[in-house]
Amino acid sequence: MTTNAREPRVHPVPILSLRPTQMTVGMREVKEKRKRWREHGKKKQSELLGSHMIPVVYGPDQRYYVIDHHHLGRALHDEGIEEVLVTVVGDLRMVEREAFWGVMDNKRWVYPYDAKGERRPFRDLPKSVVDLKDDPFRSLAGELRRMGGFAKDTTPFSEFLWADFLRRKLSRKAVDANFDTALEKALAAAKSKDAIYLPGWCGPADDD
Repeated sequence: MTTNAREPRVHPVPILSLRPTQMTVGMREVKEKRKRWREHGKKKQSELLGSHMIPVVYGPDQRYYVIDHHHLGRALHDEGIEEVLVTVVGDLRMVEREAFWGVMDNKRWVYPYDAKGERRPFRDLPKSVVDLKDDPFRSLAGELRRMGGFAKDTTPFSEFLWADFLRRKLSRKAVDANFDTALEKALAAAKSKDAIYLPGWCGPADDD
C-alpha cells in the first residue's frame, strides 16, 4: 500500500530526534509560545498537539528533518513535551547521503545561516532543537510581521530575510537594550523603499 507523502505519520515522534534545518530561532518568540501553551488547560493542550503537525522531510539516514515550526518544536520541548506528530512533506530516502543537503538547499528546505546572518557549512547545523541559537533579529522580524510591518508570505524562510534586512539597519546592542524602541525603528525601515525587494513588503508609509 502506498501512502501519500503528505499524510501525517500518526505515530508520535520524539522531539529530540527531529533534525533542524536552520541554525537559529528568535528566543523571544519561543518564550511567547511557551507562555501561550501554559495558559491552556490539559484538554486544550492535547487538542493542540493532535492538530499541530510539524512538517518534515524524511532523509536518507531514516531521520526526520524539520522544515518549519522550529519555534514551536523548541517551545514544546522546553515545556517538557517529549513527542509530536509530524507530516512528511518530502521523502528523500533514495538520495545519497553526500547529496542530501544539496538537494535540500535546491528545494529551499534548509537555511544554514548563523546568528550573524552568515552562511555556514551544512555540518554546522544543530543536531536537535535544543542546539538552536538565539537570533534577536529573528524575534524582531516575527514581531514586526505580527504588527503588520509586512505580510505573511509563502517564500521559504521569509522572516529570516527580514531579520537580515533589520540586522543591517539596527545594532544587536540596540535590540537587546530596548526591544520596543528597536521595533519602532524596524517598522519605519520596513515601510521604506529599501525594503521593496523583501517578501510581503507592504509599501511605503504615505508621505504626509
